[in-house]
Amino acid sequence: MEQSHDSGTVPPSLEAHHESPVPPTSEVENGPDSDRNLSETQTSPSRLLTQLYTVSYLILFSILGTLARLGIQALTAYAGTPVIFTSIWPNFAGSLLMGFLSEDYMLFREVHSAFNPTPNNGETSAGAEKPQAALKKTIPIYIGLATGFCGSLTSFSAFMHDTFLALSNDLPSTSSSSSQEQPLAPPPRSGGHTFLALLAVPIVTVSLSLSALYLGAHLAAALAPFTPAIPRALVHRLLDRLALLLGWGCWLGAVLLSALPPRGRADWRGKVTLSLVFAPLGCLARFYASLWLNGRVPAFPLGTFAVNVAGTGVLALAWDLAHSGAAGAGAGLAIGCQVLVGIQDGFCGCLTTVSTWVGELAAMRRKHAYIYGGTTVLGGIAVVVAVMGGLRWSGAYEEGACQ
Repeated sequence: MEQSHDSGTVPPSLEAHHESPVPPTSEVENGPDSDRNLSETQTSPSRLLTQLYTVSYLILFSILGTLARLGIQALTAYAGTPVIFTSIWPNFAGSLLMGFLSEDYMLFREVHSAFNPTPNNGETSAGAEKPQAALKKTIPIYIGLATGFCGSLTSFSAFMHDTFLALSNDLPSTSSSSSQEQPLAPPPRSGGHTFLALLAVPIVTVSLSLSALYLGAHLAAALAPFTPAIPRALVHRLLDRLALLLGWGCWLGAVLLSALPPRGRADWRGKVTLSLVFAPLGCLARFYASLWLNGRVPAFPLGTFAVNVAGTGVLALAWDLAHSGAAGAGAGLAIGCQVLVGIQDGFCGCLTTVSTWVGELAAMRRKHAYIYGGTTVLGGIAVVVAVMGGLRWSGAYEEGACQ
């Protein structure tokens, strides 16, 4: 695969585009001039409805993506695991799905067929891929899957968090046979080993995430003859309306579960429900920041860069509060710790993204990709070292303040 901005082999993720969502294909009028006034009258409400569907999909899929990320991290944290930082597996899975969605032209071909007057009978020519890719990124359900689910399943802030823990020699030990056991303190190491540990997390994360992106693209190309098209009527008449109900309903349910918890709830349940409360806020902030900023600087998606670095800073601040005793005491400590975990896993986890970031890197020219990728990683490391390191290497650090 050519890593060129013009290759189109792995199209950039939708957050690299700054176009606002357009009306559904059913509302696009291609008739004579006599029908133009009717079309213009229908455009405004249909655009608002499309934006409402888009927001609903983002809310729903950000909640599902957060649940998937937390579940994958829990499954991959076991005694004797060969990779002791668990952020790698959600980033790998989300990048794999993003690569598939970016390269696939089959699933949504009926949904955006009204935009393309030239039928292709399910076959996509090289010249038609770019217009179809652009049209695909205006479909609310695609935006929900790519920006909402993939963007929330992956987390740049969690990646930077694990990078700092590797630097400070605080990654959890894998020798414990039970999650209830107190993790063993890692043995001291030399400065050279600390430097190698600092390099290990970014190298492994970026390499596996990029590999997953290309693997997903290869799977989409290989499975194209067998990939069914989602019926247009199913999307517009059922799925869009279902997302409207489920998206806002699930968010409200998470708020109620956090505010009115069941009796005898476990500590982990509060952390999860609060993560789901904060997740849509981070996802929507990332989506609109990308729309506003990504097109301002050519060859440097400013929106994705800003949310990744800013989200890393917010996570670092929440981590500081959780390890400084500022969360409270007694019952207040438990609630305060749950809120801080919710901000880290929910808001910051969905505000930052690896799948979009590696998609942008793969679509750029090599020089631009190195500048953009290196600046983002170095910026994130600088933030966690300045914020988290300022507490970790001071006398105010409390290791067991929030477990």
